[in-house]
Amino acid sequence: MRELSDEKTLFAFARDLEPAMTVESGETVRIRTKDCFGNQIRAAEDVLDEIDWDAINPATGPIYVQGAQPGGALKVEILDIELDGQAVSCTGKDEGVCGDMFEAWSTHLCAIEDGKLIWNDNLSIPLNPMIGVIGVAPAGEPVNCGTPGSHGGNMDNTAITTGAKLYFPVAAEGALFGCGDMHATMGDGEVSVSGAEVAGWATVRLTALPEMQVKNPLIENETQIGVIASAETLDEAASIAVHDMVELVSAKTGAAKDELVMLFSLVADVKVCQMVDPEKTVRFMVPKYALETYGFAL
Repeated sequence: MRELSDEKTLFAFARDLEPAMTVESGETVRIRTKDCFGNQIRAAEDVLDEIDWDAINPATGPIYVQGAQPGGALKVEILDIELDGQAVSCTGKDEGVCGDMFEAWSTHLCAIEDGKLIWNDNLSIPLNPMIGVIGVAPAGEPVNCGTPGSHGGNMDNTAITTGAKLYFPVAAEGALFGCGDMHATMGDGEVSVSGAEVAGWATVRLTALPEMQVKNPLIENETQIGVIASAETLDEAASIAVHDMVELVSAKTGAAKDELVMLFSLVADVKVCQMVDPEKTVRFMVPKYALETYGFAL
């Protein structure tokens, strides 16, 4: 298995980037990633006001995938996530949901030991390793890694974890895939503006699907299939995700849209991914047991 070091980074997803690596469709790659601060916060003495903010939210890549063509899709299977031994969280003035409560930045460093995040002497938190920034080159202008969109990007989705499969719309030859901004754990919403930010390794399998068409990223796990959508408001993002899922299932199965909407209202869930980035992100997750009765599968 090949590896890609975190020396190969991008700060915006774009169509004209020089590939850091070229892989065959179906190849597995182990990717080293920096944390969202570019590994600049390592000790309590490190101050956010003094870091290089041009080095924030780096993604490792881009990776050119042979056979990935505009109009098709890229399948990304997350096979493993390995975390370093320390994570950092932050909040501050005008940041996150409660930014009005503060006048300065605060940071909190935590060790990762025995499958838990050590918050303090009294509290240890179970890990939920996930990838915050993951995506491909967008169709239009470059999009900085801190902003999510139909190409992926900073979706901060707790479901993007080991075992998940993602399907991205391809807009550039080779897709130009990148990922970074891993979290040791994070709650849905990411209300402080950060998760437990951590560096580490992501092992992914990248497969070109030139015949598959998607509007926004799709996600699949053992029990659910869903759409991830980002927009200026959570309401708008939720509307996009639900509409996309109804259209997708109806087109593939011939099921009536009114029937699907009523069914989804009973069995499916709108989940907030993050509500703190320039665009807000939700996922609309539908259980496979319901979809399979209509003959639907990705």
